[in-house]
Amino acid sequence: MLRASFLYLSHRRGLQRFVTGQRLTASLAYRFVAGDRLEDAVRVVKEVNARGSSASLDHLGENVRKEREARTATEDYLAAFERIAAESLDANVSVKLTQLGLDISPALCAELLGRVLERAAQLENFVRIDMEGSAYTQRTLDMVLEMHQQYPNCGVVLQSYLYRTLGDVARANAAKVRVRLVKGAYDEPETVAYPKKVDVDAKYAQATRELLAGGVYPAIATHDDRLIEATKLMARELGLAADRYEFQLLYGIRRDLQEKLLREGYRVRIYVPYGTEWYPYLMRRLAERPANLLFIVRSVMRERRAA
Repeated sequence: MLRASFLYLSHRRGLQRFVTGQRLTASLAYRFVAGDRLEDAVRVVKEVNARGSSASLDHLGENVRKEREARTATEDYLAAFERIAAESLDANVSVKLTQLGLDISPALCAELLGRVLERAAQLENFVRIDMEGSAYTQRTLDMVLEMHQQYPNCGVVLQSYLYRTLGDVARANAAKVRVRLVKGAYDEPETVAYPKKVDVDAKYAQATRELLAGGVYPAIATHDDRLIEATKLMARELGLAADRYEFQLLYGIRRDLQEKLLREGYRVRIYVPYGTEWYPYLMRRLAERPANLLFIVRSVMRERRAA
C-alpha cells in the first residue's frame, strides 16, 4: 500500500510544489540527493572517490515540456563532464531522455544526446542512459542501440520487473552495449510488469546471469543482499574476475554494504543525484523501501535535538 501511495505521489505536480517548499521534506531529500548544485555533487563524488568507489552523476529532471528546458539540461550535463575532467574525478554521467526532449521530439532528443555523447567521448568518459517508465522502454532502447553504433561510450539501464527484459538483455548483449540492471521503480500495470517481488527478484537473478555470461562490463545495481551474494556466486561459477563487472548502489543508502563490498575487493559505483528537481526521485526511493521514511525522520529529529 505504501509503495503504491509513494509512486502515485511521484506524479502529482501540484503536490510537488508544496512538498519541495517544506524544510522537513528537504531534509529527507538530502539524505538521498547530494544537493541542488553541481558543486554539491562534485563534493560528494570526491568523498565517494576517497572511500574507494567510483560515481555516476545524475542531474535530476525528467519529462521537460519546452525545447529551451531540454537545451539547458544538455548544457548542465556538458558542464558535469567538464568538471569531472577538470577535477580528475572517477565518475561518469547518467541521463534521462525525457530530460533531453524525448516528449517534445525524438529528433531533438537525438541531437542533444549526440552532443553529450560526443563531448564525453572526447573526454574519454561514459554516458549511461537511464530507463524511465515502460512507455519509454522501446524508444529508449532503440535510441541507445542506434547511438551506440557511433558512440560506443554509451550504455543503458534495464528493469527486471518488466516481462520483456530478458529479451532486451539479449539485444543489448548482442550489440555489446553495457547494461545497468535494476529492479524498477515506476508504477507499472500487471500487463507489462511482474506484480510480485518474488518474481521480480527471480528475473533479476536470471538477467544477472545472462549479463555476466554474455554482457560487457555489466553493472549490478541493487541493495538486496541475497541478489548480491547470488551475483558473486554466479561470477565465480563463470570464472569472471571481479574487475569484469561492478556493483552499483545509491547515494545515502547502505553505507555499510558499500564498505563491505570494497573490503572484499569488488568494484563499487555510487549513483549520485543532484539538482532541485528531487521530488519524483525521493518518492520513488521511498516507494522502493518505505522503511527509509521512518529511518530518515528519526535521523532528522536526532540532529535537531542535538543542535
